[in-house]
Amino acid sequence: MERADLPLDVRLMTVVTRGLVLVFAVLCLGAIATWIVRHPAWSVRAISVQGEVTHQNAVGLRAQLAAPLRSKLQGSFLTLDLQQVRQMFEAVPWVKHARVQREFPNRLRVTLEEHRAVAWWGEAGSGQLVSDQGQVFEANPDDGEELPELAGPTEQAPQIWSLYQSLSAELERLELGLVRLELNERGNWRAELDSGAFIELGRGTPEDLMERVRRFTATLAQLTQRYPGTLQSVDLRYPNGYALRVQGVTTVSEDASKKPTQTR
Repeated sequence: MERADLPLDVRLMTVVTRGLVLVFAVLCLGAIATWIVRHPAWSVRAISVQGEVTHQNAVGLRAQLAAPLRSKLQGSFLTLDLQQVRQMFEAVPWVKHARVQREFPNRLRVTLEEHRAVAWWGEAGSGQLVSDQGQVFEANPDDGEELPELAGPTEQAPQIWSLYQSLSAELERLELGLVRLELNERGNWRAELDSGAFIELGRGTPEDLMERVRRFTATLAQLTQRYPGTLQSVDLRYPNGYALRVQGVTTVSEDASKKPTQTR
């Protein structure tokens, strides 16, 4: 008998039966998939950490991440959100970037990249550092006494670090060590030397500031021969020269001795 010759109710029953069979098959597959995913065999058994771990070790990471990892690893290895695990590792001090990968059947591999501290941010011992990429992060170094200080608006940290490198290289030619560089809210730059002397750089682009500094370093040797003594401060905010104060330099009048020596 042709299907078209079957009664309508029989044909409807056949369609409904096939639909129910299909739904049942899908539900069965879903149940099997759920059982497989939740099977204890797929639980995360271990996490291996590699990469740059100079400031972090297995014990320290375990102590800092024990609670958050325990809550995140309750699920299956197959459904685990690697993005959340990555964010947890990157929240640990010194960790700049973390890459999390699955290793079948039940392991995670985490590759860490650490910050490289080049300066304190704000004051020494503040708990905030600047990386070699100009990024401010929270941590405390083991040898922080040798780090310079950078200060200013946080969003300007990359620019401050870049200018520090240029200034430090220029001042090192005269054996002057740069220990602090600060950008205040008004946009004025100020540097401090390891001798305790201050350099007022004023405002301007990095190119403008470096031009003023080079004008100063090009003539400092001549001035120190003429005015021997300890350098106390330098003001580079003059349009065609600069002013400096040298300890022990006096003039004829007492009032004049309180004024900085200006060179042009």
